[in-house]
Amino acid sequence: MVACNKVQIAARGGEVKETTKGVRLSDEQRIDWLRLIRSQNVGPRTFRALVNHFGGARAALEALPALARRGGGGSAPQIFSREQAERELAAAHKLGAVLVAIGEDEYPRRLQMIDDPPPLIAVRGHHAALALPAVAIVGSRNASAAGIKMTQRIAHGLSEAGFAIVSGLARGIDAAAHRASLDNGTIAVLAGGHDRVYPPEHEGLLESILAAGTALTEMPIGWEPRARDFPRRNRLISGLSLGVVIVEAAKRSGSLITARLALEQGREVFAVPGSPLDPRAEGTNSLIKQGATPVTETSDVISVLQPIMGIELPAREPEPLDGDSLQGVEPAADERARIVALLSPAPVSIDDLVRLSKTSPRVVRMVLLELEIAGRLDRHGGGLISLV
Repeated sequence: MVACNKVQIAARGGEVKETTKGVRLSDEQRIDWLRLIRSQNVGPRTFRALVNHFGGARAALEALPALARRGGGGSAPQIFSREQAERELAAAHKLGAVLVAIGEDEYPRRLQMIDDPPPLIAVRGHHAALALPAVAIVGSRNASAAGIKMTQRIAHGLSEAGFAIVSGLARGIDAAAHRASLDNGTIAVLAGGHDRVYPPEHEGLLESILAAGTALTEMPIGWEPRARDFPRRNRLISGLSLGVVIVEAAKRSGSLITARLALEQGREVFAVPGSPLDPRAEGTNSLIKQGATPVTETSDVISVLQPIMGIELPAREPEPLDGDSLQGVEPAADERARIVALLSPAPVSIDDLVRLSKTSPRVVRMVLLELEIAGRLDRHGGGLISLV
C-alpha cells in the first residue's frame, strides 16, 4: 500500500537494511536524511521529490547548489552540515528522543499516508502508543468549564475503549484531553523542539504524558515554535488520527484549521455542539452545519470509527515520472523560460504546466525543483504550485 510507495524513497539509495518486519535506515543514511530535510528550502514534499529524482539523500545534497543556481537563486542554499546533524542526533539521544524515518516500523502508518509526511520525526516516550488507533481532540485555549468537562468525559471514554488520544499540548481543551487519558497513553504533538515545550507551564504535563504515552515533533532540538509552526503541527495531529473531535472553537480558531486538514486527509470530523450565545461555540456549531458528526458522548465517536478501524487508506500513487531519475536532465534555456513565464503567484497544477508548456514532465519537474531550491516556489495542497 502507501507504505510501500514511501519506502521506495529510502530503498533506492541502496543504504537501507531490509528486515523481516520492514526497512531500517543505516546510521549514515539517517545522517544524510537529516542533513537534507534541515537544509534551506527543503520541506517534506521537496525532500520526497529530491530523493526520488536523484536516487538518494546524499546525491540530492550534492545537487542542491547547482539546482539553486539554475533556479535563479541569489546565493547557494544553506546545507545542513554533517557536524550539525551529528550534534542534533546527540542532543536528541540525550533527551531520550529517537529519530524515526518514514517507512520504518515505528513510524505511524496513518501519518505515512498524508500528502506531506515528515521524512523524520523525533519521538520520546512509549512508542507503543503510536500503534494504537488514535483520535485527536482539540479546541479552545480559553475553554469553558463545560467544555473541559465534556473533553474529559470523551477523552477518558475513548482511552478506556483502546484509543490513543492525540492533541497539541496547548492550554484549555488540549491539556484536558491529555490529562484525561494519561493512564492508557496519550500522544502530544509539539510545534517546537523537544526541549522547547510550549506553553512552558506544560513541561510537567509533558513529563506525565511520557510515563505511558508519546511526544513527537518534526522540528529540530532547540527550535522555538513560531505562529507558522502550529498549522504544520496541526496536520500531524489530524494525520495520526482516524478522526478529529473539536470541542469549543471560535470563528477563526486554529482548531478549525485542524478540522480542514482532517477533511483533506480523509479523516472523520466530529464537533461538540455548544450554546449559540457562546462565541467559543461558533466554529463547532458551524462545522456541524457543514456535515461534521455531532458528539455528546463517547459512543458517538466509536460508532463512526469502528467500521473503518484497521482499514488502510487507499494507496497514493507516486508522482508520475518519465524514468526513475532526473539525474542528467538539464532543461534548455527556452524550455526553462517558457515554464517560468507560465508561473505566477496564482496556484496552478503541474499537469496544466506540462500541457501548456508543451514540455516533458521530467523537464517541468526539474525546473520546479530548481525554483524551489532557489526559494522561488511554493507548493500547495492538491499538487498545486505557485511562484513566491
